[in-house]
Amino acid sequence: MDGSSDRAGIVPAALRINDVAPGFSARSTAGEISLSQYRGRWLLFFSHPADFTSVCTSEFIAFARAHESFAGLGCDLLGLSVDSLYSHVAWLRDIERSFGVKIPFPVIEDSAMVIARAYGMLDSASANSGTVRATYVIDPKGVIRAIVWYPMNVGRSVAELLRLVEALQTSEREGAVTPEGWQRGDALFEPAMASMGEIDEMPEGESWYYRKRRA
Repeated sequence: MDGSSDRAGIVPAALRINDVAPGFSARSTAGEISLSQYRGRWLLFFSHPADFTSVCTSEFIAFARAHESFAGLGCDLLGLSVDSLYSHVAWLRDIERSFGVKIPFPVIEDSAMVIARAYGMLDSASANSGTVRATYVIDPKGVIRAIVWYPMNVGRSVAELLRLVEALQTSEREGAVTPEGWQRGDALFEPAMASMGEIDEMPEGESWYYRKRRA
Protein backbone atom coordinates (compact mmCIF):
# COMPACT_ATOMS: atom_id res chain seq x y z
CA MET A 1 0.00 0.00 0.00
CA ASP A 2 1.18 3.56 -0.52
CA GLY A 3 -0.06 7.07 0.09
CA SER A 4 -1.72 7.48 -3.31
CA SER A 5 -5.29 8.67 -3.83
CA ASP A 6 -6.36 5.02 -4.18
CA ARG A 7 -5.70 4.53 -0.49
CA ALA A 8 -8.32 7.13 0.41
CA GLY A 9 -11.00 4.67 -0.72
CA ILE A 10 -10.07 2.12 1.95
CA VAL A 11 -12.52 2.04 4.85
CA PRO A 12 -12.84 -0.56 7.62
CA ALA A 13 -16.46 -1.40 6.92
CA ALA A 14 -18.36 -4.43 5.67
CA LEU A 15 -18.80 -4.23 1.92
CA ARG A 16 -22.07 -4.92 0.15
CA ILE A 17 -23.16 -5.41 -3.43
CA ASN A 18 -23.33 -2.03 -5.25
CA ASP A 19 -20.72 -0.44 -2.98
CA VAL A 20 -17.75 1.25 -4.63
CA ALA A 21 -14.76 -1.08 -4.31
CA PRO A 22 -12.11 0.32 -1.93
CA GLY A 23 -9.09 1.57 -3.85
CA PHE A 24 -5.56 0.36 -3.23
CA SER A 25 -2.02 0.30 -4.56
CA ALA A 26 0.25 -2.65 -3.77
CA ARG A 27 3.17 -4.74 -4.97
CA SER A 28 2.34 -7.76 -7.09
CA THR A 29 3.96 -10.42 -9.24
CA ALA A 30 3.39 -8.05 -12.19
CA GLY A 31 4.81 -4.96 -10.48
CA GLU A 32 2.94 -2.18 -8.72
CA ILE A 33 -0.82 -2.62 -9.07
CA SER A 34 -3.59 -0.06 -8.44
CA LEU A 35 -7.27 -0.87 -8.52
CA SER A 36 -7.88 2.28 -10.55
CA GLN A 37 -5.95 0.85 -13.51
CA TYR A 38 -8.77 -1.66 -14.03
CA ARG A 39 -11.40 1.02 -14.59
CA GLY A 40 -13.15 0.45 -17.91
CA ARG A 41 -12.97 -3.35 -17.57
CA TRP A 42 -14.59 -5.97 -15.40
CA LEU A 43 -12.43 -7.45 -12.67
CA LEU A 44 -12.59 -10.69 -10.69
CA PHE A 45 -10.67 -9.89 -7.51
CA PHE A 46 -10.11 -12.88 -5.24
CA SER A 47 -8.14 -13.83 -2.13
CA HIS A 48 -6.62 -17.15 -1.17
CA PRO A 49 -5.61 -18.25 2.34
CA ALA A 50 -1.99 -19.21 1.62
CA ASP A 51 0.58 -20.05 -1.06
CA PHE A 52 1.86 -23.63 -1.42
CA THR A 53 -1.45 -25.24 -0.42
CA SER A 54 -3.36 -27.89 -2.33
CA VAL A 55 -6.75 -26.18 -2.65
CA CYS A 56 -5.28 -22.81 -3.62
CA THR A 57 -3.02 -24.48 -6.19
CA SER A 58 -5.99 -26.28 -7.76
CA GLU A 59 -7.88 -22.98 -7.97
CA PHE A 60 -4.97 -21.12 -9.56
CA ILE A 61 -4.55 -23.83 -12.18
CA ALA A 62 -8.27 -23.58 -12.98
CA PHE A 63 -8.14 -19.77 -13.13
CA ALA A 64 -5.12 -19.94 -15.45
CA ARG A 65 -6.91 -22.34 -17.79
CA ALA A 66 -10.02 -20.12 -17.81
CA HIS A 67 -8.01 -16.91 -18.25
CA GLU A 68 -8.79 -16.56 -21.96
CA SER A 69 -12.49 -17.16 -21.34
CA PHE A 70 -12.55 -14.35 -18.77
CA ALA A 71 -10.56 -12.14 -21.14
CA GLY A 72 -13.18 -12.82 -23.82
CA LEU A 73 -15.71 -11.19 -21.48
CA GLY A 74 -13.46 -8.18 -20.94
CA CYS A 75 -12.77 -9.39 -17.40
CA ASP A 76 -9.34 -9.39 -15.75
CA LEU A 77 -8.22 -11.63 -12.89
CA LEU A 78 -6.39 -10.39 -9.79
CA GLY A 79 -5.35 -12.54 -6.83
CA LEU A 80 -4.33 -11.60 -3.29
CA SER A 81 -2.99 -13.16 -0.11
CA VAL A 82 -1.04 -12.02 2.93
CA ASP A 83 1.99 -14.04 1.85
CA SER A 84 5.07 -12.10 0.74
CA LEU A 85 5.81 -11.23 -2.86
CA TYR A 86 8.80 -13.59 -2.75
CA SER A 87 6.53 -16.43 -1.63
CA HIS A 88 4.11 -15.63 -4.49
CA VAL A 89 6.91 -15.71 -7.06
CA ALA A 90 8.33 -19.00 -5.74
CA TRP A 91 4.87 -20.61 -5.66
CA LEU A 92 3.90 -19.53 -9.18
CA ARG A 93 7.23 -20.77 -10.52
CA ASP A 94 6.68 -24.11 -8.77
CA ILE A 95 3.18 -24.42 -10.28
CA GLU A 96 4.67 -23.89 -13.73
CA ARG A 97 7.47 -26.39 -13.07
CA SER A 98 5.29 -29.04 -11.41
CA PHE A 99 2.09 -28.77 -13.46
CA GLY A 100 3.14 -27.07 -16.68
CA VAL A 101 0.71 -24.19 -16.06
CA LYS A 102 1.88 -20.57 -16.22
CA ILE A 103 -0.19 -18.19 -14.08
CA PRO A 104 -1.01 -15.25 -16.40
CA PHE A 105 -2.55 -12.83 -13.87
CA PRO A 106 -1.02 -10.76 -11.04
CA VAL A 107 -1.02 -11.83 -7.40
CA ILE A 108 -0.90 -9.05 -4.80
CA GLU A 109 1.23 -9.03 -1.68
CA ASP A 110 -0.82 -7.95 1.36
CA SER A 111 1.49 -8.80 4.24
CA ALA A 112 0.08 -6.03 6.45
CA MET A 113 -3.46 -7.30 5.74
CA VAL A 114 -4.59 -3.75 4.93
CA ILE A 115 -6.44 -4.64 1.70
CA ALA A 116 -7.92 -7.83 3.15
CA ARG A 117 -9.35 -5.91 6.11
CA ALA A 118 -10.63 -3.09 3.90
CA TYR A 119 -12.61 -5.66 1.92
CA GLY A 120 -13.90 -7.42 5.04
CA MET A 121 -11.96 -10.59 4.26
CA LEU A 122 -10.58 -10.53 7.80
CA ASP A 123 -11.88 -9.50 11.18
CA SER A 124 -9.98 -6.50 12.56
CA ALA A 125 -8.57 -8.76 15.31
CA SER A 126 -7.48 -11.58 12.98
CA ALA A 127 -3.80 -12.51 13.05
CA ASN A 128 -3.78 -14.26 9.64
CA SER A 129 -5.75 -14.69 6.42
CA GLY A 130 -6.75 -18.32 6.94
CA THR A 131 -10.48 -17.59 7.07
CA VAL A 132 -12.32 -17.38 3.77
CA ARG A 133 -11.81 -17.53 0.00
CA ALA A 134 -13.36 -14.20 -0.92
CA THR A 135 -14.26 -13.22 -4.48
CA TYR A 136 -15.51 -9.85 -5.70
CA VAL A 137 -16.84 -9.09 -9.18
CA ILE A 138 -16.13 -5.41 -9.85
CA ASP A 139 -17.64 -3.65 -12.85
CA PRO A 140 -15.93 -1.13 -15.20
CA LYS A 141 -17.09 1.76 -12.98
CA GLY A 142 -15.43 0.27 -9.92
CA VAL A 143 -18.69 -0.93 -8.33
CA ILE A 144 -18.93 -4.32 -6.59
CA ARG A 145 -21.57 -6.35 -8.41
CA ALA A 146 -21.20 -9.72 -6.64
CA ILE A 147 -19.54 -11.11 -3.52
CA VAL A 148 -18.87 -14.84 -3.11
CA TRP A 149 -17.20 -16.40 -0.07
CA TYR A 150 -16.05 -19.99 0.36
CA PRO A 151 -14.60 -21.49 3.55
CA MET A 152 -10.91 -22.30 3.80
CA ASN A 153 -11.41 -26.04 3.26
CA VAL A 154 -13.60 -25.89 0.12
CA GLY A 155 -12.34 -24.83 -3.30
CA ARG A 156 -14.22 -22.40 -5.51
CA SER A 157 -15.88 -23.33 -8.79
CA VAL A 158 -14.08 -21.28 -11.43
CA ALA A 159 -16.67 -22.33 -14.01
CA GLU A 160 -19.42 -20.87 -11.82
CA LEU A 161 -17.51 -17.60 -11.36
CA LEU A 162 -17.12 -17.35 -15.14
CA ARG A 163 -20.86 -17.97 -15.53
CA LEU A 164 -21.56 -15.32 -12.89
CA VAL A 165 -19.58 -12.65 -14.73
CA GLU A 166 -21.32 -13.43 -18.03
CA ALA A 167 -24.74 -13.48 -16.38
CA LEU A 168 -24.13 -10.08 -14.78
CA GLN A 169 -23.01 -8.61 -18.09
CA THR A 170 -25.92 -10.12 -20.02
CA SER A 171 -28.51 -9.00 -17.48
CA GLU A 172 -27.19 -5.45 -17.61
CA ARG A 173 -26.91 -5.34 -21.41
CA GLU A 174 -30.35 -6.85 -22.07
CA GLY A 175 -32.27 -5.23 -19.21
CA ALA A 176 -33.43 -8.67 -18.16
CA VAL A 177 -32.79 -11.21 -15.40
CA THR A 178 -31.14 -14.61 -15.66
CA PRO A 179 -32.86 -17.70 -14.19
CA GLU A 180 -31.27 -20.52 -12.21
CA GLY A 181 -28.29 -22.09 -13.91
CA TRP A 182 -28.47 -19.67 -16.85
CA GLN A 183 -25.91 -20.27 -19.58
CA ARG A 184 -25.18 -18.34 -22.77
CA GLY A 185 -28.01 -18.91 -25.25
CA ASP A 186 -30.61 -19.78 -22.58
CA ALA A 187 -33.84 -17.83 -22.25
CA LEU A 188 -33.87 -14.63 -20.22
CA PHE A 189 -36.68 -13.50 -17.95
CA GLU A 190 -38.42 -10.14 -17.85
CA PRO A 191 -38.24 -8.26 -14.54
CA ALA A 192 -41.42 -8.63 -12.46
CA MET A 193 -44.08 -6.02 -13.19
CA ALA A 194 -44.25 -3.21 -10.67
CA SER A 195 -47.80 -1.89 -10.99
CA MET A 196 -51.36 -3.19 -11.12
CA GLY A 197 -51.86 -1.35 -14.41
CA GLU A 198 -49.14 -3.41 -16.07
CA ILE A 199 -50.51 -6.63 -14.58
CA ASP A 200 -54.05 -5.88 -15.81
CA GLU A 201 -52.70 -5.56 -19.37
CA MET A 202 -51.15 -9.03 -19.29
CA PRO A 203 -52.58 -11.56 -21.80
CA GLU A 204 -54.83 -14.18 -20.21
CA GLY A 205 -52.95 -17.17 -18.86
CA GLU A 206 -49.56 -15.47 -18.53
CA SER A 207 -47.84 -14.97 -15.19
CA TRP A 208 -46.86 -11.43 -14.20
CA TYR A 209 -43.86 -12.61 -12.21
CA TYR A 210 -42.56 -15.47 -14.42
CA ARG A 211 -42.20 -14.15 -17.96
CA LYS A 212 -39.64 -15.54 -20.36
CA ARG A 213 -38.41 -12.97 -22.85
CA ARG A 214 -39.79 -13.58 -26.28
CA ALA A 215 -37.24 -14.10 -29.05
